[in-house]
Amino acid sequence: MLTSVSDKPRSPEVEPHHHLPESQRARLPRQALTEIVLTGADLSIADVESVARGGQGVRLDDEARARMNEARDVIERLVAAGEIVYGVTTGFGDLATTFIAPEDSARLQENLLLSHAVGVGDPLPRDVVRGMLLLRANTLALGHSGCRPLLVDRICDFLRLGIHPVVPCQGSVGASGDLAPLAHLALPLTGRGDVEVDGRVLPAGEVLAAAGLEPLELGAKEGLALLNGTQMMSAIGALVAADADRLSRAASVAAAMSCEAMLGTDVAYAAAYQLARPHPGQIAVAAELRWLLRDSSLMASHHASAHKVQDPYSLRCVPQVHGAVRDALGYLNGVLDIELNSATDNPLVFPHGGGTDVNALATGGGLVISGGNFHGEPVAIALDFAKLAICELGAISERRIAVMVDSRLNGGLPPFLSAGSGLESGMMLLQYTAAALASENKVLAHPASVDSIPTSANQEDHVSMGSIAARHAMIVVANVQRILALELLVAAQALDFRLVRSAEAGLTVAPGAGVAEAHARIRAVVPHLDRDRIQTGDIEAAARLVRQGALIDLVAE
Repeated sequence: MLTSVSDKPRSPEVEPHHHLPESQRARLPRQALTEIVLTGADLSIADVESVARGGQGVRLDDEARARMNEARDVIERLVAAGEIVYGVTTGFGDLATTFIAPEDSARLQENLLLSHAVGVGDPLPRDVVRGMLLLRANTLALGHSGCRPLLVDRICDFLRLGIHPVVPCQGSVGASGDLAPLAHLALPLTGRGDVEVDGRVLPAGEVLAAAGLEPLELGAKEGLALLNGTQMMSAIGALVAADADRLSRAASVAAAMSCEAMLGTDVAYAAAYQLARPHPGQIAVAAELRWLLRDSSLMASHHASAHKVQDPYSLRCVPQVHGAVRDALGYLNGVLDIELNSATDNPLVFPHGGGTDVNALATGGGLVISGGNFHGEPVAIALDFAKLAICELGAISERRIAVMVDSRLNGGLPPFLSAGSGLESGMMLLQYTAAALASENKVLAHPASVDSIPTSANQEDHVSMGSIAARHAMIVVANVQRILALELLVAAQALDFRLVRSAEAGLTVAPGAGVAEAHARIRAVVPHLDRDRIQTGDIEAAARLVRQGALIDLVAE
């Protein structure tokens, strides 16, 4: 008996956001400690993360329920009248000209899920699957898909009970949406396929029985409503956007620490200078750097000297590079704000009419229109743009690491930041790891959306490959999280040496207030490298700080 499903309360229900760090909880959405009410129209990226990672509950809005019932009535009238409607009374793709008798309409939807569940590869992470469930429910709540509210209610049950379909990560070309992944997502609603519950993979039918849930019997159009759409690429996209927001702010912290450690100057970050080229991201990043470096007596101690005229680009151009990344991420956020609240099904039902398109089918005051809202190109291009931008955060961070460990460039600090250089290698290999990750990112940055292989006997002759862009973006984010973690470790080590050298020279100095606090937080989890040791644990400890957003409050001003 699966008491974990039916009887034992799951921890996310008791404390909906227990997986999120305090800094992240402060940025939670409008219904932070209550259920999110799905209207189809106002879901945010923060909402997606709070459900996917924080266990927040969801339910269907009453007005959305009424809209769904109206659209369902249109579908049932069409089936009863024997009208020819794509995906309702016809086959799919190149089989769209094959008529399906009304008595076979339910079987058609069942066969659709079975035949399309052909994904391969590793299962998608739990947070992505939860995001997909949420987004599928939200798009159905718009009321254009023609399915019963029962489907949304059951998806909400899955989220509430922690029943997560096992969804292979490969198989979508992002044209009629993410067909294969969404088929695997939907099958467990009917008692088929596998699900993950509390870390165990079990047959869906067994889990539903333990939870007291009956497998759904799909009606006309409902199978198509469940698997037409962009919910895989959009769920990954939303989580990538949330992670990248924290990543971009952590990058400001790392750059400010490196600037202090390298005896850099904040002159190039001056507000007047940035306003001479007023890109929004550039202005924001420069302001963050100035705030982090405020009241730095370490910087003031060498400002008057003529030790160098200009810093390397990796320091001097942080606002320009990091800022461009910030602007690119803003584009992704804008696309997702629309996509999360869009109808990406086909055909779409408009119970009160939707235009005068001669190719649309009108019935009883309603309208059914077949089109291409499932095509993933808007999300695919935005994700390709975002992953390319995120790669640049890693690329410039690796360059700052390289400068700090090079005794010819680091302003008199020991080679590879080791007090016993020669006998010990210190942080030499941290730059190697950063270089490896940055190089891998260059391959992953290749745009998936420029590729297209036609499917369904050339009926679907242009596809977006959006799911590939999404998966690659997810890997790029993880790589850059570690690159920035490496920079934080190197910068903290270099700053240790810099402060000691200043004290030896009779100077009582301290870094900027924000840098000093960042340094303290790093040292709270990773000690100074006083001699060679295994550093994998140090790297992961610093990476957790980046992933959890444990430094981003330092740039809040």
